[in-house]
Amino acid sequence: MARSEPHSPAGPTAASTARSGTGWAGRSRVPPLAAGQPLPTNERLSWCRLGKSVDGRPGEPMGLAGGAPPRKRAGPARCRREGAMAAAAAGGDALRALLRAANALLQQRRYRAALAVLKGFRNGAVYGAKIRAPHALVMTFLFKSGSLREKLTSIAQATYTHSRNLAYFVFTYKGLMALQSRLQGKKIPFHSFFAACIGGWLVFGDNNPINSQIIMYLLSRILFGLSRLAVEKGYIPQPKQDPFPLVAALIWGTVLWLFEYHRQTLQPSLQSSMTYLYDDSNVWHDISDFLIYNKRTDSK
Repeated sequence: MARSEPHSPAGPTAASTARSGTGWAGRSRVPPLAAGQPLPTNERLSWCRLGKSVDGRPGEPMGLAGGAPPRKRAGPARCRREGAMAAAAAGGDALRALLRAANALLQQRRYRAALAVLKGFRNGAVYGAKIRAPHALVMTFLFKSGSLREKLTSIAQATYTHSRNLAYFVFTYKGLMALQSRLQGKKIPFHSFFAACIGGWLVFGDNNPINSQIIMYLLSRILFGLSRLAVEKGYIPQPKQDPFPLVAALIWGTVLWLFEYHRQTLQPSLQSSMTYLYDDSNVWHDISDFLIYNKRTDSK
């Protein structure tokens, strides 16, 4: 007696479908897979939409080698998980391809000057934020009044302005340097001076507190640098003794004279610092605002 072929709720087995002439070729583009062999991602998604098995092995309609039993149908939750996993895998492949293309572009020497300008913009933004954020945080909470939200807003605005301006300046400077070098075929000292002058005019020409602090910071370094350069070039004789003590005395004498008698000429943040140091230390009422606090917060 001929033995009947096993059937399942999902349909006929691989053996029966093969004899009926409706094997995998008539049902799917994927050939029969061995037991334990995973389906390709796109096929798992397609069979999930049909309600077939998506647990890593093909369902019955695909036909298992060796007559393995059919797998159960996948539920909606499992289909969603499979879809998310497939989408993540596809996204990862696309990201890796994009990174390979970006790295190949970065190795092209023809784009080196333009890429250097872009990285200069990036470094300017990052460095500006690193420098300004801690300074603004300390100065705001030490010397400014207002609500916490107002203080945080002030810190964010100062950090953004410093970061943006420095990024714009580096971008402008490096762009003009590359342009001048390309036009003249070489790099000369005047290129640096001219490019920085244009960048300073365009970016730091606005007289605001952030730009003012940056310019004064640079001015002090420039004076020291030019003094050293003058000695190196022989324009000024080499001092026999270290001139720094004399410079320190003159600087402090001048700044305190200005603070005491021409305070309005000093930069606002410097005025605030010196007021805290030299004026607020003249006022107290009891031990609380003598040692613990700078100023009393009550109405006593």
